[in-house]
Amino acid sequence: MGLVLKDITTISLILFAVIDIIGSLPVIIDIKAKAGKIYSLKTTLISMTIMLGFLFIGEQFLHLIHLDIPSFAIAGSIVIFIIGLEMILGITLMKPDPNTNASTVVPLAFPLIAGAGTLTTLLSLKAEFANVNIIAGILINAIIVYIVLKSVPFLERILGQGGLAVLRRIFGIILLAIAIKLFKSNI
Repeated sequence: MGLVLKDITTISLILFAVIDIIGSLPVIIDIKAKAGKIYSLKTTLISMTIMLGFLFIGEQFLHLIHLDIPSFAIAGSIVIFIIGLEMILGITLMKPDPNTNASTVVPLAFPLIAGAGTLTTLLSLKAEFANVNIIAGILINAIIVYIVLKSVPFLERILGQGGLAVLRRIFGIILLAIAIKLFKSNI
């Protein structure tokens, strides 16, 4: 199967909502304040490598532990649903590891960008779309992630706290709808 623009658009939007790089801006801004610098290119390349690797070996890993993709997709839809609820309600149910003392690449590339929700979503997408279209969606999102990471100071000034809160809730609603669709299609 070749590249299909409609599928690439759908995949890109789903990944954009799950990665939630815009909604993560408050966290990114906090990390930047503590670390002093964001390594945009390195963070983007590492997160993209994690996503591509999981796209190709995630299924084999699941088979190794005797799980099928629909079961993983349903579990993933529940995780995505929880992330959506967090975004809408402004609560934190899944807490990041507070003991991470590595450079900004570690908390940003994984688990913030290529975290459990993203990896679960990739396997869920694999059940519905061709790999070539998923790879295109990953690349599009990697470009967006890089641009956002490079633009953190500018975005911080432009959006303000109110703008960030609105964006987070909009993408939370989108994630809830995606989670319900994934759950229904894999049940």
